[in-house]
Amino acid sequence: MAEDYYKTLGVRRDASQDEIQKAYRNLARKYHPDVNPGPDAKKKFQDVQSAFDVLNDAKKREMYDRYGSSFETSGGRGPAGGAERQWRAGEGFSGQGFEDFDFGQFFGERFGEGGAAAGGVDLGGIFKQFRHGGERPRRGAAAGRRRGGDLQHEIRIPFTTAIAGGEVQLTVQRQDGRTETISVKIPPGVEDGKKIRLRGQGEPAIGGGAAGDILLTVRIEPHAYFQRRGQDLTVRVPVTLGEAALGAKVDVPTPKGTVTLQVPAGTSSGTKLRIKGHGVASSGGGAGDLFAEVQIVLPKQFDEESRQMIRKLEEQAPKSPRVNLRW
Repeated sequence: MAEDYYKTLGVRRDASQDEIQKAYRNLARKYHPDVNPGPDAKKKFQDVQSAFDVLNDAKKREMYDRYGSSFETSGGRGPAGGAERQWRAGEGFSGQGFEDFDFGQFFGERFGEGGAAAGGVDLGGIFKQFRHGGERPRRGAAAGRRRGGDLQHEIRIPFTTAIAGGEVQLTVQRQDGRTETISVKIPPGVEDGKKIRLRGQGEPAIGGGAAGDILLTVRIEPHAYFQRRGQDLTVRVPVTLGEAALGAKVDVPTPKGTVTLQVPAGTSSGTKLRIKGHGVASSGGGAGDLFAEVQIVLPKQFDEESRQMIRKLEEQAPKSPRVNLRW
């Protein structure tokens, strides 16, 4: 019966490339004959390598999923006679999949701290021992190294930090159990959902390759008064009935500092007054606008004299403000 490569690696049939590579690394460590000298270690190690050679190659994996292992013995063409490149079953370490991996990333350049002179094992000899095809020159160690894995994180920042920029702290739990705190610079004007890449801050590579990255998704906390739409800001500005009716100068906070806003007499609640250039700064140096939305705040209680004044004010209203309200 043909071997199930997915079962050999212990992954689902819809496993991602990262999951396949992770499973391969774990099994390679487990069954390598110099780590596990059991009588079946060599056979299991070769089975794992054969499965990985197919599943790690997108074209081979597609053919395997479509035709099973029969594509291997039909010149890579499958039962329908496709034009896939020939690949020999049992090609072992000289197969395409292995060419792209350097075992130095799994075990180091040599087993043992002292190298071959101190009883360590030369990986070059291991490769030759298990090759089934013709001798193939090994690429340089640096060319075969793989970078460390990337990490995905989400970070929540205050609304004001998203507008003005700043620095926040990110706590990362490493695979070895360590907890690391990283300072993250937030560029001014960053938007919700924006991705920030922290290069070289991901998982370290095995065997001396470059470390992976951290991919941060920015989430912005809401503000009690301000809202953002693109490069423009809207702020709710509470005013008294007298300030709205008679007009007034009120102080309004902005990303550039506090400004004095003139509220015209007779301003209704909901009116938006524009403050140009005090919105979100863009990377090109310009900035959006700030819209101050007036909200009239009434006292919860009125004395009789105040009620009489309000009744007189109501008599001056030409018509109901709801006359044009329709469903």
